[in-house]
Amino acid sequence: MSTDDNALSAVGVDADDERIYRDLLRCPRATLPELAERTGRTTVALRRAFSRLEALGLVSRMAGRPIRFLPTRPDVAVAALISRREEGLAQARLAALALLAETPRTENQSPEELVEVVQGQAAVVQRFTQLQQTATEELLVLDRPPYAQDPMEQNVEEIDRLAHGVLVRGIYDVSALEIPGKLRLAQEAAAAGEQARISPEVPMKLAIADRKSAILPLSTAASAHADSAVIVHSSTLLDALVTLFEVLWRASLPLPAAPSGGHAGLPDPELFTLLAAGLKDEAVARQLGVSLRTIHRRVSEMMDLLGARTRFQAGLLAARRGWSDPG
Repeated sequence: MSTDDNALSAVGVDADDERIYRDLLRCPRATLPELAERTGRTTVALRRAFSRLEALGLVSRMAGRPIRFLPTRPDVAVAALISRREEGLAQARLAALALLAETPRTENQSPEELVEVVQGQAAVVQRFTQLQQTATEELLVLDRPPYAQDPMEQNVEEIDRLAHGVLVRGIYDVSALEIPGKLRLAQEAAAAGEQARISPEVPMKLAIADRKSAILPLSTAASAHADSAVIVHSSTLLDALVTLFEVLWRASLPLPAAPSGGHAGLPDPELFTLLAAGLKDEAVARQLGVSLRTIHRRVSEMMDLLGARTRFQAGLLAARRGWSDPG
């Protein structure tokens, strides 16, 4: 990391103050004149900076003359700042709830405040992240293209919510799992605690936090870019979105588990996992990095092994023999 990086900005340290702190780490117990000569700053500017750093707990003043400052160990100092910042955020959250309680009920439910329109891909990503972070009990997600974020990267906010005990249920459209690597990410999320299902009929992207707010795209066209969205707050419209999710959930199928150690009697567990997820042969070939002809041959071999006449029958037979995860 270069000395120009303001790595501690997230805990309230000014960039110039951080550079002075770094200078002191390199020259502990240096006097103000020595630091002034080394850094090209005046002793007055250093005194002011050290006053701010001392208030943050990053330095402490040593007894005696000349005036010297001792840097606090970075890990100890930053941990304290993070704790202080977390306490402040918790207090701000409580204050927000208190302010909401003071809001007149009629204004709190005014129609113009029930729906927000968000424009711009960066803004959509930010609001989606915020919505996930606000979930304390339950997060409901419909997952399908297009994506405002890279679909090849894991949703770290969801993993964090799972780690905090939030119930996460996700329904993946088959088209989402056709993206190379997407099935693996979905299986990783399921291993972390997500209750995951698949469906060929997910009509749109949707996320609902604690059944109090939701975000969905402004356009449901498959060719549309994920650069605009609608935020829906508590209302009959939000209730309808929750009902839609529950209807889709009952009609969807469990996401196949990732093969681990192979399934007894099944020579190609990864292929079966992809087929059971509902992917077409072309998508399976892309996922496995083989030719379409190879997929046709391997599917045929699997059907012969199971004594199945169709792929659907093969899936039923494999499930009965315990080769798939019933979820």
